[in-house]
Amino acid sequence: VLAAIPADRPLTGVVHAAGVLSDGMLGSQTPEKLAHVWRAKVDAAVNLHEQTADADLGLFALYSSVAGVVGGLGQANYAAANVFLDALAHHRRAHGLPAASLAWGLWEQASAMTGHLDDGDRGRAGQDGVLPLSSDTGLALFDAAHRLDEALTVPIRLDLAAMRARTQATSGTVPPLFRALVRISGRGQAADAGPAGGGASLGAVLADLSAPEREHHVLGLVRTHVAAVLGHSEPQAVDANRPFKDLGFDSLTAVELRNRLGAATGLRLATTVVFDQPTPLVLSRHILGRVAPAEAGAEADGTSVGGDRVGDAELARALADIPLHRIREAGLVETLLRLARAEAEPTGTSDDDGPTEAIADMEVDDLVRMALGDADSDS
Repeated sequence: VLAAIPADRPLTGVVHAAGVLSDGMLGSQTPEKLAHVWRAKVDAAVNLHEQTADADLGLFALYSSVAGVVGGLGQANYAAANVFLDALAHHRRAHGLPAASLAWGLWEQASAMTGHLDDGDRGRAGQDGVLPLSSDTGLALFDAAHRLDEALTVPIRLDLAAMRARTQATSGTVPPLFRALVRISGRGQAADAGPAGGGASLGAVLADLSAPEREHHVLGLVRTHVAAVLGHSEPQAVDANRPFKDLGFDSLTAVELRNRLGAATGLRLATTVVFDQPTPLVLSRHILGRVAPAEAGAEADGTSVGGDRVGDAELARALADIPLHRIREAGLVETLLRLARAEAEPTGTSDDDGPTEAIADMEVDDLVRMALGDADSDS
């Protein structure tokens, strides 16, 4: 093709706009999926770079993607391929060759790559603050990017107000690239901080509520984030008893919901939590059990201390916080060592020929009684 270009009309510019998608979560990636995306982006760009190295070019444009700059859910292979284009632009410029990589946002006009997106997909992008580019706007940004004389630009249309509102409403996070553009108010930051950021933790909020109020609060939290992921304007649009798969969730949106709930609750949730807990109601009860396990079974699984019932989880936290010197001062070192040795002994044998239970099989009440040397006590 290059050899067929007439000498009186020489090649002066190259635009690499090829690309294909093969989206999926990291666990579903295969060498074939990576190669499929890599070929159109990387192999083609390297071929153009090498074949035109001696040409007197004034333009070498690489169509990259914002997915490589801020990340794209389920697009690890696509993001990596586009980052290569960004790096190639820097490499060419370092060797005195023209290059500009444009990390595009979503275009309004559907293409072979975006034709599968439905109104819900585009609606979610808009709620995240990313607006589609018209063809006229895209071409104007193409010209502007080359006037800037930069190796990498990010031509993307942002609705900062929508991004700010979405972040405040869903306790989400702003991508690092946009944090200087999106300012969250002090009140919003406190609400957005969550357990890890210094705001009131979910556990602290639930502590002041009755059992029915706790269930209602956590279910409302789950429905709010489900609505945000699916693009609904109101949490009431989410049926709490309808399976996630019937609500329209796939592997990508399931991970987005898991990430949002993790940030909002401070819990480390499994990637498959949406499929393990099949409805919003079941998921909310799972989260409530993780955040406030003592409330669910303090009467059944508690230990009596000074007349009060103490849940297993609370007792475990208390024991873990006791400094070692306090255990020594209380004379419990020998008892704890005896318990540790008892776990390793065969069941049914001990120094006094009495039955010895493995610690892993003992109830918390029994462990406490043994540690205090009061194995025969009922309280």
